[in-house]
Amino acid sequence: MKRLFDFDSLYAYREQLPLTKEVVEDGGDLLLNIGLVVLIIVVQALLIKLTYWLFRRWKFRLTLFVLRRVKPFVFKDYEVLNIHRQGIAFLQTYRLLRITVLALQLMVSIPMMFYVFPETKKFVLTMVSYIWNPAKDIFWSAVAYLPNVFKIIVIVVCIHYVVKLLRYFSNEVASGRLKINGFYADWARPTFLIMRFLCYSFMLVMIWPLLPSSNSEVFQGVSVFIGIIVSLGSMSIFGNLMAGLVMTYMRPFRVGDFIKFGDVEGFVVEKTALVTRLRTRKNLVVTIPNSNLMSAQTSNFTSSAENYGIIVHTKVTIGYDMKHDVIENLLLAAAHATHHIDRKPLPFVMVTQLDDFYVEYEINAYTHRTDQLPAIYSQLHQNILDAFHGAGVEIMSPHIFAHRQDLELQIPKE
Repeated sequence: MKRLFDFDSLYAYREQLPLTKEVVEDGGDLLLNIGLVVLIIVVQALLIKLTYWLFRRWKFRLTLFVLRRVKPFVFKDYEVLNIHRQGIAFLQTYRLLRITVLALQLMVSIPMMFYVFPETKKFVLTMVSYIWNPAKDIFWSAVAYLPNVFKIIVIVVCIHYVVKLLRYFSNEVASGRLKINGFYADWARPTFLIMRFLCYSFMLVMIWPLLPSSNSEVFQGVSVFIGIIVSLGSMSIFGNLMAGLVMTYMRPFRVGDFIKFGDVEGFVVEKTALVTRLRTRKNLVVTIPNSNLMSAQTSNFTSSAENYGIIVHTKVTIGYDMKHDVIENLLLAAAHATHHIDRKPLPFVMVTQLDDFYVEYEINAYTHRTDQLPAIYSQLHQNILDAFHGAGVEIMSPHIFAHRQDLELQIPKE
């Protein structure tokens, strides 16, 4: 059988080849490069073990040191980060730092292993340039941007102290220690909010050109898109906001006033930039948008009571068989017996209608207690019933009285 390879001939041919100096040097360099690669791998393995050992050694000590020194981070009575959460955050950061150190070691050792071979040297330099050049550009861009950073810091600090000064004057005016002619104390808080908004808007306008790539088309396109979205979604919000602003300076009511809006009566418990909340006498909280309050009539009982006094009034209808002075005296006696009715001005009675079957009388009395209006009306009605029943005067629908024939008087019996 014929052999596919003649090993004897190949061996004889190899013995005839000249062993040149270049071949020997290339073989030696290859062995040296392989040795360097092995050395790099060994050194990297030792560095990894050393890194793990150091991080394990200092993990407990650093964690204990941090937990002893840190305090809970509180923002306006809200505990954002307690000690337990800060400990977890520190451990996560510690673990991330260890991974970063190992990644940096590998980023140095792996290119070095390929760099020792001439065939992959160019490839390594190319790959390193892909990482180094962007990092270098970012670094020098950050250095060149430092003047703008300092400008932004100065602007933010100045606006911050201006807002603090405005807050100080706002608190002084709201507390009554600082009085300005024509400026009410309840204007202080909303005025401060408006001024703060204007200050921060002015700060944003000043900072905007200093932001990186603020003149780029992409940046401007995103800004326009955000502006359109905000404008479309905030039309109703802006309407309520403007209505709340106008009502703040019109002062139709204040927090604590008893007002009437449409069919809703209640005490104002909260005024915000967008809505107003009323608490009815049944303790039902009603939320009304400010734009609705601006477009409808609102009655303020508290303001009227403080300045003039609210008139409590109710009507009774009595037949023509009773003298009007008797009815008037009974109504006045019922009003005088009612609590929270002012003695000055005095209550008064008006004859409001002369119908075919009856005379309509109206009792009017002043009060400054708008918070007691239901109780005042209830007691007034009770006193009217007692006064009329005690005097033997029947309060009954005149229509029934005219056609009832021999029905008995509708008066409670003793």
